[in-house]
Amino acid sequence: MTVHTAAGTPSPREVVARRCRTVSEARWFAITVIVLILVNALLLGVETYTGVVHEWHSWLRTAEHLCLAGFTVEMAVRIGAHADRPRDFFRDPWNLFDLAVVMCAFLPVVSENTTLLRLLRLARVLRTARFLPQLRILLVAVGRSLPGTASFLLVGALLLYVYAMVGWIFFAHSDPQHFGSLGRAVLTLLLLMTLDGLGDAVHGGLAISRWSVFYYGAYVLMASFVLVNVLIGVVINSLEEAREMEKAEKAEKEAQELRAAREQEGGGLHGVAVLVPAAGHEDAPLLHQRIAATRQALDDLERSLAKLPAPGHGRTVRGAGLSSMNGHGSA
Repeated sequence: MTVHTAAGTPSPREVVARRCRTVSEARWFAITVIVLILVNALLLGVETYTGVVHEWHSWLRTAEHLCLAGFTVEMAVRIGAHADRPRDFFRDPWNLFDLAVVMCAFLPVVSENTTLLRLLRLARVLRTARFLPQLRILLVAVGRSLPGTASFLLVGALLLYVYAMVGWIFFAHSDPQHFGSLGRAVLTLLLLMTLDGLGDAVHGGLAISRWSVFYYGAYVLMASFVLVNVLIGVVINSLEEAREMEKAEKAEKEAQELRAAREQEGGGLHGVAVLVPAAGHEDAPLLHQRIAATRQALDDLERSLAKLPAPGHGRTVRGAGLSSMNGHGSA
């Protein structure tokens, strides 16, 4: 049964957005995109073997073009899903990232440069984060931890510079191989930060002076334990913030969908009074009968509610009846 509303039919943009949104939110669509990403990553790995490239060059090129065509169709569907609200598409950073990765492949500078093209194809692998919520949260956490990480690097660089200068002052003449210059001292301390070769360094320092134990001990305590734990704390805090952001965005999206559904439902209820059946449609009489029956039921319900006594009114009537009966009895 086709029903038209007086308020007007959906615009072509809304129809396109609804159809594209149905496709983009389907499970098979997400699985297809993930398969394309994995195939793209597999092709990159295969191209590292020179013999395979020479033997299957044309097939690999065809597969790459097919992957690019699939990614282009995917982006067209995602853009079409926002045809009725284009601004929402550009508000999502993942949409911007996907669009940049796909569209850059069509630029002459990128397509002619093999290195840039391979880096761009490698960036497509990161698009799996869109379909893996935990990976997306992790990447967002890494991004949010960058300011704290920058502060950590500044403090670490200052600490490293101070200890490198102290090591150069005390061990430059005795151990020029490790502390002969500021650069050598920094490299030695960077390796010691990972506790690599710490035993050899301590034994070498003891051969020079017993006080070297305090130097290495204080450095390892500050660099390998305090600073690393601070960095871990920054990352964990950013991870919690990223999870809260993900929950807030999900709740906001659900609220927007619920609001849109309510508005659509409200519009449909408002338009019931102005429903006009298609001319000559065979179901028009049945629709009129249902509307008339609904109105009659509402009228009957309204009349029955009007006949109900008000609260306390029944007691008064009942009391009056009893008094009149007593009066008649006494008479």
